[in-house]
Amino acid sequence: MITRRNWLLRCSILINIAVLLYICSHVIIGNSNVSIGPSFVMQDEYNVKPQIHQQQQAQIVYQEAANDAVQVNLLPQKEPAPQWNAISGDQQPEQVHENENIEDTRFEMPTEQSVIQQQQQPQQQPKSGGAGDVVYQDVNLMNTSTNEGFTMQNEEKDIETRLKLLYDCHNKDYLPETIQRGDFWVLKNYIRADHGELRCFETITYITHADYTFLDNLIPMLERWNAPVSIALHAPGTDLVPTIKAIKYLRDCAPGSQLVRQFTTFHIYFSGKHMPKFVPKYDKVLDQPYNCSLPSPFTNISSAQLYKTQKKLLYPINMGRNTARDAAMTHFILVSDIELYPNPGLVRKFLEMVARNDAPLQRKNPKVFPLPIFEVDSTSQVPRDKTELQELLKKGKAIPFHKRVCASCHGVPKSKEWMAANETEELNIFHIGKRVGYFVHWEPIYIGTHADPHYDERLSWEGKSDKMTQGYALCALDYEFQILDNAFLVHKPGIKVLKKDTKRAMLAAKTNQLIKKIIYPELQVLYGVRKGCSV
Repeated sequence: MITRRNWLLRCSILINIAVLLYICSHVIIGNSNVSIGPSFVMQDEYNVKPQIHQQQQAQIVYQEAANDAVQVNLLPQKEPAPQWNAISGDQQPEQVHENENIEDTRFEMPTEQSVIQQQQQPQQQPKSGGAGDVVYQDVNLMNTSTNEGFTMQNEEKDIETRLKLLYDCHNKDYLPETIQRGDFWVLKNYIRADHGELRCFETITYITHADYTFLDNLIPMLERWNAPVSIALHAPGTDLVPTIKAIKYLRDCAPGSQLVRQFTTFHIYFSGKHMPKFVPKYDKVLDQPYNCSLPSPFTNISSAQLYKTQKKLLYPINMGRNTARDAAMTHFILVSDIELYPNPGLVRKFLEMVARNDAPLQRKNPKVFPLPIFEVDSTSQVPRDKTELQELLKKGKAIPFHKRVCASCHGVPKSKEWMAANETEELNIFHIGKRVGYFVHWEPIYIGTHADPHYDERLSWEGKSDKMTQGYALCALDYEFQILDNAFLVHKPGIKVLKKDTKRAMLAAKTNQLIKKIIYPELQVLYGVRKGCSV
């Protein structure tokens, strides 16, 4: 009996063990199916999708580099951070450079630049002169030769992207504003161009000044410049009314008025001691259009008829320069006189040169880009390119600016070599000069930036030397004058000769004393003293 019970007990234990093993095997097999099946699916997904994901991520980073990149000036940059591989998503190994210990923390390229460098590969292209030059080409522009418009559009976008990365600039507002500047009232953005707000890196602004009798030069200059213009008009007392009429005429009636509306922003300034009787509000000033059957307000008008002349006021030329300059929305500016006409295509070629960021632009010194200036006789057309200019120079119908008035004031370093050099398709740096030695009194007109010193507003046109003090500041700060090879300015036709003016000579003598005793000592404190620099 006992033996039988032992046998039944053993059988039940075996059955229980078998049941447990059976249940465990089902559980293990079930779990195994859950883990293995999806794992193959996930592995397949990661084999297909990572590359797409990484490409999308690279595109996002590239777009962010174009939109939100940290801006830098046109000075040497540090080596870029390890580059991001847009295909694998890996970082490239860091490289050791000989100059890695050189520090210039003021101007450091953003890390997003590494992504853009992946998109841009250098390609050697010959210049017209036979030398080679590195030109960056966007890989997205490959195989688009059959669609020239599409290619050019993408090239412009590529240039804009590089310009934004290189420029140390911030966009400005474009609002009308009434401000006080010393003894003067300034109507900033009084009549605005139709271009609206500008991105600081997309173009160059021509900065100038005048009274309304000089406005016949605006459209001839605009036809060649074809870019934004910021002009400050001196309009004290009763000069304000004809000034506003002249602006209306230029915007509504003159041939080329569309250029004025599109590109020109007018600012008005006058002394508080010579207020106009009535100043129209900026949003009402254009309500009544000009009667185009009437001649222009500046036709057959001489300076003797101006309120300024009748009241024996001096022309505050530097107030006009600074007013128009400070209102400009672009990083690069050309502070010039309204009678000086640039050669066509200058803006586009200059921006292309800056985008290339060739070796001269990477030099550490602050820099400006002077334009050689010329005069042509009254029977000649203003030359449109350097080749035409050279022909006029050979015939004696063109001369360097103020050659017969003050040759040293506008003498350009290497000017003879510049005039002999053939024109090329691109714009490049021809020579890097300094305002020292024979050129110590050089008054260059140049493309610069808002970082350059302002003009002293105590100086007048009648007293002369109105740019000399600013020239000293540039010299003391060790500016480089990077002269452009195919860019120039030409004065309105008619060669100037020296005329004796007793009253102006007396004012010039007083101005020289003001500069010597007051302004020059101030400049030495503010900008320091450098050997060879003088006012």
